[in-house]
Amino acid sequence: MKILFTGGGSGGHFYPIIAIAEEIRNYATREHLVQPSLSFMSDAPYNERVLFENEIKFIKVRAGKLRRDISPISVIKNFFDLFRTLFGVIEAIFKVFSLYPDVVVGKGGYASFPALLAARIFRIPVFIHDSDSHPGLVNRWAGKFATRVALSYPEAIKFFQADKVAVTGNPLRQEIITPTQSGAYEYLRLDKNLPVIFVTGGSQGASKINEIIVDVLPQLIEKYQIIHQVGKLKYADLAGRAKFVLKGNPFADHYKIFDYLDVAALRMTAGVASLVITRAGSSLFEIANWGLPSIVIPIPEEISHDQRTNAFTYARSGGAVVIEEKNLTPSILLFEIDKIMTDEKMREDMIKGAKSFARPDAAFVIAGEILKIALSHEE
Repeated sequence: MKILFTGGGSGGHFYPIIAIAEEIRNYATREHLVQPSLSFMSDAPYNERVLFENEIKFIKVRAGKLRRDISPISVIKNFFDLFRTLFGVIEAIFKVFSLYPDVVVGKGGYASFPALLAARIFRIPVFIHDSDSHPGLVNRWAGKFATRVALSYPEAIKFFQADKVAVTGNPLRQEIITPTQSGAYEYLRLDKNLPVIFVTGGSQGASKINEIIVDVLPQLIEKYQIIHQVGKLKYADLAGRAKFVLKGNPFADHYKIFDYLDVAALRMTAGVASLVITRAGSSLFEIANWGLPSIVIPIPEEISHDQRTNAFTYARSGGAVVIEEKNLTPSILLFEIDKIMTDEKMREDMIKGAKSFARPDAAFVIAGEILKIALSHEE
């Protein structure tokens, strides 16, 4: 049995694939099935170590983005990426035919298009998962011929044929589902008597959030400890700015800046945090499973068509407060933080709301459906 995953461009595409792959292997073990051969086709491996650890073979094909704005630079880039996509499709046709998987699992993003088109040409069953309330172009196209479509948000149902769809939630890796306090205060060098706020824009960081946080650090660290994941590209600049802003401040040690938190550090952070400040990507599902109150600052709608809808959909659960980026100022952010952190009833309600949104069995449900399709194709 052969299963080909495709997707890419961000951790929001990549890590749910890893979560599904973990559950597929667990499922095969429980049901005494031969372990399937797993492959991942994209323009880049994203995280080679994680692929290796999960015994997933990487297959490279070229892929080009489609930029929606009409600036001269984007038009030029789209022109050249059109040829990159064409070459990627040709590569994918040969490589998919050589592998001939029993099912192709598409997670979305521009990098999934070549493999999904090749699957369509060879009539290989396709399974789609989309993490957003407003699905991307590739998944909306692939949903027309997919055997099954799994969604994280019920708002996305209207984009697909209803009898193919199930709302499963977003698959999460087992290793990050459960927070832990064990060793957290020592490892992260935290004071047990001071509340912790976790600020993250995802693995890549978020420039506007990062800049506002650094601006308000002197006020924040008087009352809270801040664990701030800023992304690798901005780490040096932001660490330097924070050092300048906090020079001589007696509470400077209350600020912990990281370019990236590995799994162990992320679980520890989730175990000690009282509040999360985040974008509205797939991290919302991690936060919901952790049962943490959050302030969600979505990417503006003109840049991302899904994050604003994601944010307000999640906020309706009661687990989050939304601040749109156009309204984000130091005073508004400080006000919302203090309001949540000082109102115990509000915090309890937000914790309940977050947990009501969580779907910890998403990867298990999706893995079972993928294996069912793959086994029926084998016959």
